[in-house]
Amino acid sequence: MSPSSPANRPNPGSARGGDWPKVRLHVVSGKGGTGKTTVAAALALALASGGRRVLLMEVEGRQGIAQLFDTPPLPYEERLVAVAPDGGEVFALAVDPEAALLEYLEMFYNMRRAGSALRKLGAIDFATTIAPGVRDVLLTGKAIEAVKRGERAGKPAYDAIVMDAPPTGRIARFLNVSSEVAGLAKVGPIKSQSDSVMAVIRSPRTAVHLVTLLEEMPVQETLDGIQELHESRLPVGAVIVNMMRGPRLTPDGVAAALDGTLDFDEVKAGVEAARLPRKLNTTTVSKVLMAEAAEHAQRIELERIERERLDTTDQPIYELPEMSGGIDLGALYAMSRMLRDQGAV
Repeated sequence: MSPSSPANRPNPGSARGGDWPKVRLHVVSGKGGTGKTTVAAALALALASGGRRVLLMEVEGRQGIAQLFDTPPLPYEERLVAVAPDGGEVFALAVDPEAALLEYLEMFYNMRRAGSALRKLGAIDFATTIAPGVRDVLLTGKAIEAVKRGERAGKPAYDAIVMDAPPTGRIARFLNVSSEVAGLAKVGPIKSQSDSVMAVIRSPRTAVHLVTLLEEMPVQETLDGIQELHESRLPVGAVIVNMMRGPRLTPDGVAAALDGTLDFDEVKAGVEAARLPRKLNTTTVSKVLMAEAAEHAQRIELERIERERLDTTDQPIYELPEMSGGIDLGALYAMSRMLRDQGAV
């Protein structure tokens, strides 16, 4: 990690139990390819520390959570998928719009049978296609229901809910359900449901975290996403820089590689000292290493620039390294520890 990373700075959040002590709903978004599902899973494990119960939800139908935890595809029900080292539990739910609509019809209209008939006729697909705002109300509404469940009795079903949400480019529209249904319903249950959803989403109980890489397009999309969330009066959480790759050269080495002053003779001497097989030409190998060093230095410089762009925001920034062995359960637990160490929990 870089010297400016939160992991290497005193973090006041650690002393007060994390940067988000009042947040119950953690929405995780990010440009495609940044690893937002992986980060959401790691965050859920981190939040489960201390013996807490956490619900990890996905709303895009990709079954990414099941793949990460090496479980069969998730049905529309909450299932235990992981146990934190100190006994906390992570449950997972894949929210299906059709199942959510049937549940909604039964809850508000006692129409379970009618809903099943509508499904056979294809009316549900038709309704959510012509009125996508309704679909988002159903998906977000399921998360809000999980937040509120048991609160009146003083025993919340879950200590935290983590939503693996749509990409950054449409996260504000996805969450801002009140504006999405404004043209569909001025009164009635759908309007009431959207108002109830927005009351939680715009409250201190929610934070929208954005996952990015230190590359120009993901960083720009993250900055645009932060601005759009602010403009929509939606609560921005942390920026999580994923897949960080530390420099393999010293600062002086990076500078020399950038300006072309690396000493070829010194590099060649190092190659010769390595006693490579005779069939490898040391001069050729040294030239290849010089080229790779220059490319690596350029990448480090570009990442430095992108990191400085992120630093212009007022949001906490956490960093997660590239996991050399790929993403498995061990990697998820390691990433969850890093998030805790940086004050995310």
